[in-house]
Amino acid sequence: MLTFIKIYVSFIILFINCYFLCGQSIDYNAELVRLKSESKTKLASNITTFNGYTGREPPDGPFNSSNVNQFLQSNIPLFLSSNNDFTEVYNYRWWVVSKHLKTWFDTSQNKNVWIFSEFFGTPGHAARSGAIPAAAGHQFYETRWLRDSQYIVSFIEYWMKGYASNHNQRENAQFLTYISRPESHHFTSWMIDGVEAFLKVRPNMNWTNNMLPYLEHHQLIWDSIFKINKSNSKTNRLYKCLDLYDAQEFTIAATLGLINSPDPGPYTFYRNGGYRDYYRGWSHYYVPTPTIQAYPLAFREFYPQLYLARPSLNSYMYGNLKSLSNLYALKAFTNNNNSSDYYKSTEYAQKAEILQSVTLSSLWNSDDQFFNSVTAGNNAFGVQDFECRIKEAVGFTPFYFNMTNICNTNYNLIWQYLGSNTGFYNTKGMSSAQISSPYYDEQAYAWNGRGWPFLNSVVNKAYANYLTNYKPYIDDNDRNLLYNLINQLVVLHGNPRDIQEYYLPSVGPTFGGATDYFHSTFPDMIIEDLIGFKSSHQNQFTINCLLPEAQWDFFYLGNIRYHGHDIDIIWKKDWNTSQPGNQSALVIWVDNRLVYNYALLNTKAIIPL
Repeated sequence: MLTFIKIYVSFIILFINCYFLCGQSIDYNAELVRLKSESKTKLASNITTFNGYTGREPPDGPFNSSNVNQFLQSNIPLFLSSNNDFTEVYNYRWWVVSKHLKTWFDTSQNKNVWIFSEFFGTPGHAARSGAIPAAAGHQFYETRWLRDSQYIVSFIEYWMKGYASNHNQRENAQFLTYISRPESHHFTSWMIDGVEAFLKVRPNMNWTNNMLPYLEHHQLIWDSIFKINKSNSKTNRLYKCLDLYDAQEFTIAATLGLINSPDPGPYTFYRNGGYRDYYRGWSHYYVPTPTIQAYPLAFREFYPQLYLARPSLNSYMYGNLKSLSNLYALKAFTNNNNSSDYYKSTEYAQKAEILQSVTLSSLWNSDDQFFNSVTAGNNAFGVQDFECRIKEAVGFTPFYFNMTNICNTNYNLIWQYLGSNTGFYNTKGMSSAQISSPYYDEQAYAWNGRGWPFLNSVVNKAYANYLTNYKPYIDDNDRNLLYNLINQLVVLHGNPRDIQEYYLPSVGPTFGGATDYFHSTFPDMIIEDLIGFKSSHQNQFTINCLLPEAQWDFFYLGNIRYHGHDIDIIWKKDWNTSQPGNQSALVIWVDNRLVYNYALLNTKAIIPL
């Protein structure tokens, strides 16, 4: 009944909006035609420029200078704004996505599948196809917006039921662990949550029902291999990982864990500044041979086997469990309220609640007002259940999955550090560790301060979720912080445009590492986080724009394929320049039918389909 009332009220609002629209002289539809055409022209021009870049890796797959314009014009949500840099970087990042889309013959499915690579080629730490699970969550969120869903569907099936799900990661010099596991679990990820994010944009219940057993099996592997089972341990029932396989190289939290491990022991030499010699990146992790000989299982290829329960991984697992619960609830609803599906939904909801409770009680430090990492209570080597009281940006990850209790505002105190220049807000970009920490070191190839676009994508969405889902009132300072964080990323893309692995937050001016690198999001950051297009399993969407009104004169976001409909959105600060003052309006079309017009940009709008 409540849902019906909400929909009824929404239709009344839309009727009122359309009533007033009819009495105005502005031709909104003509402006839609103009901006859509201009965005396509801009995209084509940008692609020509990008194709002309030299010194870049060739595409991994079939989309190249001869056909990439046609592919992107047909598939991506179009975007145009008064900020040319935002527009160009948005288009550039879709061009990067196209370079990483390729086919691979999957022997488990006996067919060619579409996959997205992260690096070009097939590095030793990748799956045999060249795909890497570390980036898969970001890649699912990014590519769910492609109009042709065959690419992400094929990619999901590859990870969940294809070759990567049933063949172990190859062991070589880059396999720096003793835990054998499928390629799909070589690095931490939030793939099941990413599948649900896709289904909110492109619902398909038949496909969902067929995939659910595979999604369950995917989570079962996490539970059976990476869950800590040690009664009376602070980390009992949490999930553990090496920081490397949390896609985070060498972390500042693990540094503290190594320093505080028992003496004598395999990690003694990390004390008294020794971590600078042996734990500051790939050129600093070789340890004295006698130690390796004395403790051969404490290292794998010189990499310390110190496991941590990190806010990142445990948030990912919470997101996965919640998504399994939600998807089984959807299946039950569409399957005549099937009791076994409801039981499954309840089972996963309870598992998520337990993990939520343990994470909030074990990783949240009320004195620090932050989520910290804790060394695993079942570590065979090194310190157990040691809280690494040092602030890392991964501490914001629970908000990516709306994991904290909305009624308990104490967790919201964490956000005071995001915009602080002693916290994480550095001159050129967000830092991965607290700037004021004595261990802060952005020069090391590590997560000790150096910035990583992977992490920006997590934290920016987490902050956007906090503003829209937790904060009762969003002010200009809130919006400006999100905008400035994204703008720093835009500036780092430089010109010629490039996206690489890392940046130096206090120095800039550009990224470093592999070029045209697909390890993070940007279009999704614009669509969902800044402009605030929120998808839903319900036949509706929400616009909750976080763009500060003073920043841009206009934006157009369109060609969005959503629930079988085409969505276009325009905001202009001044629609009628012949009248005094700004004639601001946010205007929305569904299937070329104008359905919404409101003068204020930063007002939540629920649009039923």
